[in-house]
Amino acid sequence: MADKTQDTTTDGGVTADEEITQPLGLPRWVSALLPIVLLVLVLGVFAFTSPLAGVQSGTPLPDVTITHTTLPSDETVVLHVTNNGPESVTISQILVDEAYWDFRVEGAGGDQTLAPMESAQIVIPYHWNPGWDLGVTLVLSDGATFHNTIVAPSQSPGFSLGLLGTLAVIGLFVGVIPVALGMLWFPYIKTMSDRWLHAVLLFAAGVLGFLAFDAGFEAFELAERIPGAYEGNLLVVFGIVGTLLLVQAISAWREGRVVAGDSRASSGLWIAYLVAVGIGLHNLAEGLAIGSSFALGRVSLGAFLVIGFMLHNVTEGPAVVAPVARGERPAFKHFAALGVIAGAPVILGGWIGSLAYSPTIGAFFLAIGVGAILQVDWEIARMVRDAGGRVASATNLLAFLLGLAIMYVTDLFVVL
Repeated sequence: MADKTQDTTTDGGVTADEEITQPLGLPRWVSALLPIVLLVLVLGVFAFTSPLAGVQSGTPLPDVTITHTTLPSDETVVLHVTNNGPESVTISQILVDEAYWDFRVEGAGGDQTLAPMESAQIVIPYHWNPGWDLGVTLVLSDGATFHNTIVAPSQSPGFSLGLLGTLAVIGLFVGVIPVALGMLWFPYIKTMSDRWLHAVLLFAAGVLGFLAFDAGFEAFELAERIPGAYEGNLLVVFGIVGTLLLVQAISAWREGRVVAGDSRASSGLWIAYLVAVGIGLHNLAEGLAIGSSFALGRVSLGAFLVIGFMLHNVTEGPAVVAPVARGERPAFKHFAALGVIAGAPVILGGWIGSLAYSPTIGAFFLAIGVGAILQVDWEIARMVRDAGGRVASATNLLAFLLGLAIMYVTDLFVVL
């Protein structure tokens, strides 16, 4: 029998020197597939024999979600609905302010019946008054009702090239320009001592921490409007944890490159790009919120609000360039790339939000941004430690708190 010695260079897996005997002498691939095959057989038997048919009583309660409404004109109301239940439901009547009204269903196969997990639009030819709350109730064929209140309705602008151009300009002033202006602090940051540079890095971590909290709260708020079948809260948790682990896996791969002697993988430029990606994902979600506000007719972008956005986002620029303040100055193309990655997603998010608004997409993108930002904060703290600094020094903790405070104050100017 072969000598079963463990190779200490592995993470505990089987080495080439080990010989594992399979039950009944089966090949390894058979032992890997056997549980899956048996599971399929058991599921098939259960599905075709229905062993629980005799113990079922009653029927599942219907569950329909009105995810959002759009108002293409002052003569039309469109409800976007999803059937979350395990059984089909039929929409038999619509009440608008307690009066029965005509309607038609689009996107449900040509009838008024929604299959499980099916979504559709209910178009109601109703003249509504801007600013006057509107109550709408769905009545199903079994008598179940689902109510929704449209607060202070206003007309949705609809899709046009002019709208896309407007959103691009807004994204330029809200995302790209503030980040670029903030990056202009790089020459000053580069002259700082190690102590104050570490403080700037912890300030950046505070900025990112605020963005993570802000996006996280908003993601869970949006999750309440996600159709129940999609488990909104769990979707947000999956987005946060999954992104955090994915970025951490990339970081671990980068560390392997460092061990292999790749000098590029050990530079601060790597951390700078991670910071830019984290901020870019948050700004993508910010753009989704702006675009969806346009789609739902709920935006009022005055000069004061744009100024608030710019003050809020200009602090993201130092966070991007601080990791490259030591060593050789990166080429201009890297600064341009960092600015585009961090700021331009506002434009893309605005386009997506205006064309395909969805609470599910919005919450998931916010969760992805949170996960990426949390991992980047970890990378910044490790960067300070590797440089000989102490993350929990008084100066660094105050800098982190300052980052949180400045983002909070500037966030007060941003009210959609």
